[in-house]
Amino acid sequence: METIYLDVLIILNIYMNFFLLRITACITHSPLKNARCAAASLYGSLFSLLILVPELNGLLSALIRAFAAFTISAAAFGFHGRKRLVTVTGAFLGANFILAGCIYAVYSWLTPDFMHFNNSYFYIDFSLLVLVITTSALYAAAYAARILLDKAPPGHGCYRITVKYRGKTASLEGLADTGNSLVDMFSGSPVIVCGADDLAGILPEGGSTPARGFRLIPCRTVTASGVMPVFRPDEVLILDMLSGVRKPVDAVIGLGKTSGSAVFNPGLLRL
Repeated sequence: METIYLDVLIILNIYMNFFLLRITACITHSPLKNARCAAASLYGSLFSLLILVPELNGLLSALIRAFAAFTISAAAFGFHGRKRLVTVTGAFLGANFILAGCIYAVYSWLTPDFMHFNNSYFYIDFSLLVLVITTSALYAAAYAARILLDKAPPGHGCYRITVKYRGKTASLEGLADTGNSLVDMFSGSPVIVCGADDLAGILPEGGSTPARGFRLIPCRTVTASGVMPVFRPDEVLILDMLSGVRKPVDAVIGLGKTSGSAVFNPGLLRL
């Protein structure tokens, strides 16, 4: 029987959990800080030790897997209502199933020397290069799926955007507009465009662009092109005034002319 090295097992699962949580954040447009993602990944890797215990009953194994998914998702994304937790957990589980299928397909193709599978966890003798290529390809596919989902026709609603930055909060009327396709080229996050005057209460120096924390991205309108200052807020929440659903989103704030509204792509509301 081949030897399973605990350090390799834990490191492998930390990497996989980190990657799967990043896919979940991408698919659901959920904010996810690196430190919180790393901590949740480390916690989730502890469940991989179940591979070392005798095979569990199928139902018990499934219940443990579901508990692990819920608690890992809660640790990574926080609790913003049961519906939101179920959504991110479902996306996390879906990413797990797809990744498991991809790993098995690559395993069948390359036939590495050793693979051990028990209690829904696996230990596989893959090279680091193969693992990185496989996970990178899956992330690219998830990002492409996210783009396609965002192009679907928007729903109708009345929205309120809350922006938290450096201990201060601003609340603006939200306007869902598919014409806003701005994306921050550095992080890949969608841009919510707000008026500088509307955010004057939370920005240093009465709304003028501070030297630190801002960067410029290219933007284009129907009549002109130029650059827009953007910054990463501490938190952005979109409230659907009709349903009462409040969704935290992964987005950056851009400063432009919006006539008092926060203009966002309705793709942020999906999932």
